[in-house]
Amino acid sequence: MNDSSVLEVRNVTVRFGGLTALDAVSLVVPPGQVVGVIGPNGAGKTTLLNVLCGFVQPDHGEVRIGGQLQRALRPHRLASLGVARTLQGVGLFGHLTALENVMVGATSQATAGFWSSLLGLPPAGKDERKLADSAREALERAGAGQVADALPGQLSYGMRKRVALARALAGRPRLLLLDEPASGLDEAELAELGQLIRSLAAGADTSLVVVEHHMDLMMSVCDTITVLDFGKVIAAGTPREVQADPAVTAAYLGTASTAAAAAADAEADAAEAAAAAADAAEPTGERS
Repeated sequence: MNDSSVLEVRNVTVRFGGLTALDAVSLVVPPGQVVGVIGPNGAGKTTLLNVLCGFVQPDHGEVRIGGQLQRALRPHRLASLGVARTLQGVGLFGHLTALENVMVGATSQATAGFWSSLLGLPPAGKDERKLADSAREALERAGAGQVADALPGQLSYGMRKRVALARALAGRPRLLLLDEPASGLDEAELAELGQLIRSLAAGADTSLVVVEHHMDLMMSVCDTITVLDFGKVIAAGTPREVQADPAVTAAYLGTASTAAAAAADAEADAAEAAAAAADAAEPTGERS
């Protein structure tokens, strides 16, 4: 085991009934690095994230966070372990401002007790100011400081995703898990996201695991990439190494070929149906 790693996954296997969703998957996330996880649909990427968040318990293998073995990891323990995750959507509260949404993510830093908060006693006031300061800092870090007082409905989708990212950053995690952060973004926003991801890892305070389908983005921002297919790791290495790996090409071309074959079959069926309809519409008797 590498005790200096922020995250280490060793031989993790997950089965759902007779289906093996993950098969002896391993990966390492060093400090200050961006580690990508890619693969065709159904490869096991989301299951792996769910294991790292404690939503799914592995049947075999182990997960270490900050060098510490995590047994029976649960979602409510993530913040105390220095882990945060963004969702594929944004998940913001529509009636709260961007700042207030991000303050929700900073509550792990609060020190006031329940009764102090309920009665508005001085400790709660100090906590609220501390949370607001942390939230503003996170918004600035995510490039959304200018929209602190806006409601989510007043923001573009790309800016709402930045606010959601700021909410994850507000807890000052050592490990940030990004689940398809580029979904729904246009080309300009994709370029900005790439710069943002690299900036988050630049200081070595935050390491990132990114699950994403946009290959150009992943190749430009990741230090290393792990490729899954049918729950197995078929390749791992730098973006250049992964791009050159025949197993990766086969996995993606196989998916494309299957889709193309399905489309060709559908087109042939449609042509056959059209021909049959034309024959049915033809008047009886001799044709000219």
